[in-house]
Amino acid sequence: MRENKLDALVTPLYYAAPLLAIGGYPGINVPAGYDKGVPFGISFGGLRGSEPKLIEIAYGFEQATKFRKMPSFRP
Repeated sequence: MRENKLDALVTPLYYAAPLLAIGGYPGINVPAGYDKGVPFGISFGGLRGSEPKLIEIAYGFEQATKFRKMPSFRP
């Protein structure tokens, strides 16, 4: 990632999460849309120490897309 000057690894759904966790790398998942009413997400992963940058990227994605919907609790 450093060699190619990349800020984050981006994958659909949660596919990178197990690899990031096993390697001890930070990752964050955020809502990315809905498929037939079912939510799905996108994952951002980075190198050790890149947590602030990942949070910035994830927050920017959420603000730009507005995919996140508040849950509705029905009794």
